[in-house]
Amino acid sequence: MIDRDVLKAMVDETRRFAREDLVPAEEHVEETDEIPPKIIAKIKELGFFGMTIPEQYGGLGLSMYEEASVVIEIGYAAPAFRSYFGTSNGVGTLGIIIDGTEEQRERYLPHIAKGDLIASFCLTEPGAGSDAASLTTRATRDGDHYVLNGTKRFITNSPHAGLFTVFARTGPKESRSAGISAFLIERDTLGITIGPKNRKMGFRGSHTADVIFEDCRVPAAALLGGSEGLGFKTAMRSLDHARLHMSALATGLSLRLIDEGVAYANERQQFGKPIANFQLIQAMLADCEAEALASRAMVEKVSKMKDERLPVIKETACCKYFTTEALGRIADRVMQIHGGYGYIKEYPIERLYRDVRLLRIYEGTSQIQQLIIAGEMIKQAAS
Repeated sequence: MIDRDVLKAMVDETRRFAREDLVPAEEHVEETDEIPPKIIAKIKELGFFGMTIPEQYGGLGLSMYEEASVVIEIGYAAPAFRSYFGTSNGVGTLGIIIDGTEEQRERYLPHIAKGDLIASFCLTEPGAGSDAASLTTRATRDGDHYVLNGTKRFITNSPHAGLFTVFARTGPKESRSAGISAFLIERDTLGITIGPKNRKMGFRGSHTADVIFEDCRVPAAALLGGSEGLGFKTAMRSLDHARLHMSALATGLSLRLIDEGVAYANERQQFGKPIANFQLIQAMLADCEAEALASRAMVEKVSKMKDERLPVIKETACCKYFTTEALGRIADRVMQIHGGYGYIKEYPIERLYRDVRLLRIYEGTSQIQQLIIAGEMIKQAAS
């Protein structure tokens, strides 16, 4: 844990950056589908690419609570900004930190921490989403190399990534998760093709695309951790962290939406007075505020539990489920408060409403979180 005053200064600086630099740039990103280079330079300068990377490799080495505190502030702006460095802090990097060899850490982590190397996480496939253990991408051993064949889908930051953590089957299909391994594959490796950018409902400025492996030959040293069969466990451990990170993002977005709703309710006049004076509007705002407060409390509590190395599989799933579902309800209420104006592009709610819908899907759908929560409850009751 860093000093409390240092964390406060970091959070304050992030809050200013989000409100003074990122929010004003949102319309430009929406129109161009690109994050301005000066914004990316500032993100690098603030060290956001290396939030979770240990200091010995050039990162900030933040604890989960510290990371969540910063992400809540970043989350106040459109989520595409956080998405640009998110995979380099979460699923794209955590596998190297958790299970990578020392040589792998030294080779990649310092470059990722500086923002000079974008890391991406290749798990999802056309036929394997929520059922990640059913993936079919195969890595076949050939002497001192592996040869990979398969397609990965919806891979965030793949158009920009220089390093891919790729999950592939090294064991028979019947072995399910036990036969899955992870590989660190550099972008310039022969046999990798990046598909066209996906055209999405929201998240303009955050790019996803297919990553296709065709007889992609990599040295055995690319095997994450140097052992076969670790891949699925690595992925699941990475996702526990990523779900807390995503919960912090959802909390930050909730705060932004509430501010947009309050500002509009005070500004908009109907029947000779601001609509903020009407009790039904006040009820919607109150519901938003209560759910945002609950979201923040959950994120802070579970982040501290994780820092204490307590088991948090159930709790991280609870966070991801509640905060993202609450965010969807908050967005819907704020849209309703805006009335017809919420449906046109003059106000940011139209764009934010589209953006927040994705959070209930990626890093595990709400339904998968429900299954995890119930499964852990039943397991604990039986023990």
